[in-house]
Amino acid sequence: MTTSSRDNSDRAQRHPEKAHRPDTPLLKKPDWIRVKAPSSEGYQKTRAIMRENRLVTVCEEAGCPNVGECWSQGHATMMIMGEICTRGCTFCNVATGRPDALDAFEPARVAVAVEKLGLNHVVITSVDRDDLADGGAEHIAQTIRAVRRKNPGTTIEVLTPDFLRCGPDALEVVVAAKPDVFNHNLETVPGLYPEVRPGARYFHSLRLLQRVKELDPTMFTKSGIMVGLGEDRQAVTQVMDDMRAADVDFLTIGQYLQPTPKHHAVNRFVTPDEFAAYEKAAFGKGFLMVSATPLTRSSYHAGSDFARLRSARLAKFGQA
Repeated sequence: MTTSSRDNSDRAQRHPEKAHRPDTPLLKKPDWIRVKAPSSEGYQKTRAIMRENRLVTVCEEAGCPNVGECWSQGHATMMIMGEICTRGCTFCNVATGRPDALDAFEPARVAVAVEKLGLNHVVITSVDRDDLADGGAEHIAQTIRAVRRKNPGTTIEVLTPDFLRCGPDALEVVVAAKPDVFNHNLETVPGLYPEVRPGARYFHSLRLLQRVKELDPTMFTKSGIMVGLGEDRQAVTQVMDDMRAADVDFLTIGQYLQPTPKHHAVNRFVTPDEFAAYEKAAFGKGFLMVSATPLTRSSYHAGSDFARLRSARLAKFGQA
């Protein structure tokens, strides 16, 4: 059994409310996208630390195909503010519904897990929390501060919601906590938003990334999209141009994988050569760092990519 099929079976049992869309066929995956189910000692150790600290990970909730490789090295991506999202994006395997109240002790548990995993770089993401006045911004900031207090040598990357239904202060709260990387994914091209991200707005997300740079020009910004949802090359290159206009530093592009028949169908599997062409085009447009492969995800190789990102800025601007 592959990683994704095993994880999705578990997700279906835990969150039957996800089964609310018409079935769409699952295309057979090409050889370049297949991965083995995780079984290493390192994977089991990481899993135990997550369970011990009662933490949710996007690796499991989203059925990430790289979980075996990443967890074998202790690279788990914590997903804070619960495991239930207030949005219903058709690509996403995270459960939709009414979330529980925030756990005030969660930031401290994340900090302990980062210490036990020995992480030099940690990625912290979250569900959307439209039920909260600030979208969870203060909770994200508290988590950043808790991790930094306990792990002063660890660099911190946050992958945030869009704070669409909040005032501008929500973003300012997160930026003021000084993460090393501020990531917010556009996810897809604007023409597909109504069917892929019906609760989000493309230009709002783009403006969010631009605003981060206005608040703190030294902060690295990062965003990513999936391909294989029905977009064309011209739309993807336009997204690249939009991101560069917003001064985004780091672009990720990965293959969309349909979690279950209840989710948005895969339109096609983009070939490795096409990903290489996207990467070349993106570097040509001025991104400091680009990761574009079938298995690329926001937090995949995030630590080593961050080191390369800092080196690229130092080489280009003389500052890390």
